[in-house]
Amino acid sequence: MILPPATLGLLGGGQLGRYFTISARNMGYRVWVLDPDPDSPAGRLADRHLLAGFEDRGALAELAAHAAVVTCEFENVPAASAEWLAERVLLRPDPGALSVAQDRIVEKRFLQDAGVAVAPWLPVEDVDAARAAVPDWSFPAILKTARLGYDGKGQVPVSASGGVARAFRRLGEVPCVLEQRVDLEREVSVVLARDPDGRCRCFPVAENAHRGGILHLSRVPARVADEVRAQAEAVAQHIAERLDYCGVLAVEFFLAESGQLLVNEIAPRPHNSGHYTLDAVTVSQFEQQVRAVCGLALVPAELVAPVAMLNLLGDLWPNGDAPDFSRLLSRGRARLHLYGKPEARPGRKMGHVNVLGVPGETDASQPVRLAETLWAELRAFETEGVADG
Repeated sequence: MILPPATLGLLGGGQLGRYFTISARNMGYRVWVLDPDPDSPAGRLADRHLLAGFEDRGALAELAAHAAVVTCEFENVPAASAEWLAERVLLRPDPGALSVAQDRIVEKRFLQDAGVAVAPWLPVEDVDAARAAVPDWSFPAILKTARLGYDGKGQVPVSASGGVARAFRRLGEVPCVLEQRVDLEREVSVVLARDPDGRCRCFPVAENAHRGGILHLSRVPARVADEVRAQAEAVAQHIAERLDYCGVLAVEFFLAESGQLLVNEIAPRPHNSGHYTLDAVTVSQFEQQVRAVCGLALVPAELVAPVAMLNLLGDLWPNGDAPDFSRLLSRGRARLHLYGKPEARPGRKMGHVNVLGVPGETDASQPVRLAETLWAELRAFETEGVADG
């Protein structure tokens, strides 16, 4: 076990790292963050912020020399940096797990080799492949860049075969995957923690709604049958085992109208859809991340109350002015979390709200309704702010 007051290293300084840092420091650890952003949310709270890029060998060497273990708050750590670090310090998760999640082509093949169901897909790596991919393909579909796409970025819907080559050119002719669209009943996710000895703890399954490709609201418990919930947890644990994973892992699923559960993608880190754990579960995903990478006992992740998690994007900051949170904060069951980002931009994740239901209940409808009411009130402020500006 790695015990306090050891130093924990963190690659990435965003909001996920911010909550990791808070959890680690609450437990008595020191935290060093490596991130090139001088205003990074995690760097502001860390014991030390190494202000450098992720390929800076000097900064990586300093992190390796002082940290007992290094973990990540985002998956796109350069492969060479991850491998270099892993030769000098304990890196959890390891470079192999990170490399799978960095590339959708590699990820899809890994999942298929592991016997995990995914939506029909094809790799598209050049223009000729884009043209050849379509004769027997069912549309509509979506073309996604193999690397670096997130929150709806790097994705182009394709409605007919003639659109594949055009979409490929629009995405810069980089390697892509063509995915068949699935008739969905809903989208769900499982966040789990796995320790160095292979023990797993799953958080309650979340049901997710997206707007513009960005997570808008998560509700827990998810509105799925018990057998679907059990299958999602089993598949997520199977993926973690095949990766020999250590840390917190998120697995996103499509639940098709046919009832089939399909893996959409995996994230080797805490996840936006797991933010509800900060207020509604016996342990947060961030404390569980600390525990997993340090080899401590994992806490049973039990739901305390039904919950709705509402994302707050920079669109709600008209003219750069913070929203009026007075109505939100006048409700005792609404918990506001802001990430400390100095600049609001459309689509940028600025914070979230967890709206709690009544402990002991199993239906999240009431907190979802309140969350949507709060959303409407904040949107009204956004509209007023734009008009005033």
